[in-house]
Amino acid sequence: MTLADQPSPTPAKRSRRADAERNRAAIIEAAGTVFAEHGGAVDVREIARRSGVGMGTLYRHFPTKDDLLLTVLELQFGSWLADAHQRATATEDPWQALTGFFEQMLTTQSRNRAVVESYTTNGGPTPACAQRCHSFIDELRTRCLDAGLLRPDVTTADLVLLSGSLTQAVLTTGDTHPGQWRRLLRISLDGLSSRNTEPLPDPTPHPDTSRKD
Repeated sequence: MTLADQPSPTPAKRSRRADAERNRAAIIEAAGTVFAEHGGAVDVREIARRSGVGMGTLYRHFPTKDDLLLTVLELQFGSWLADAHQRATATEDPWQALTGFFEQMLTTQSRNRAVVESYTTNGGPTPACAQRCHSFIDELRTRCLDAGLLRPDVTTADLVLLSGSLTQAVLTTGDTHPGQWRRLLRISLDGLSSRNTEPLPDPTPHPDTSRKD
């Protein structure tokens, strides 16, 4: 039997497939909103309610809440990072590109509790996303370094750790002082400037030679 002789999918099967795709899209859209508002601890029944599907349908697409959370976070993070990269590429000033990245990252996180939680627990939505972000930060650092705008001893690892620290600040101050992270970001960016010439401490801890066993 050739491919031409094989029967094509029936309209009923195509309709069921289209319904399943619409349900999956509705679940992901609702989950994105609910996770952003309440974090990863939210009851999935609220997601099912907002998406307009039953619990059975939700579990057929996503057997566990973690499956759904990871899917949502990866999609959101990928979309955000693509937008951030596009903005940075369109920004001629390297320092503005770097500061704009931090501003955009923290603004996005301040509106999405689940994203912030994911950074504090495992460094990002997924290891692949974290690696993409690391590479992007390295590009921004190199641009600023080549332009003489960044302290020469600042490493990509420094900037990655800084982003994690500021993310934690967004989480811990979000309910009581939601704008506090902006002050901390400004302080941090001032410290990164090439105007500061005093050498940074060695990131490798030195053994304590004063101790006596």
